[in-house]
Amino acid sequence: MAASTLNSERAIAMSVYVIRALVELRDRLAANTAILKRLAEIDRELLIHNSALRENFEKLEPLLAPSPDPVRPQIGFSFS
Repeated sequence: MAASTLNSERAIAMSVYVIRALVELRDRLAANTAILKRLAEIDRELLIHNSALRENFEKLEPLLAPSPDPVRPQIGFSFS
């Protein structure tokens, strides 16, 4: 607006500078939106993978526990 009112080289240069700054700001906001959208997708995928890993671990956990000693038959006589 200053360029149309003042009609000087400096005013025109400042108007161009302001417009370029606004365009850059718009581009950065668009890039941030894309990054935030991708981060949300990654977060959803991590939640799905986390639940799947938890289920697998719960299924494998009994196999990781040491097996109990087998019951051996008693040798000899019982006096009860």
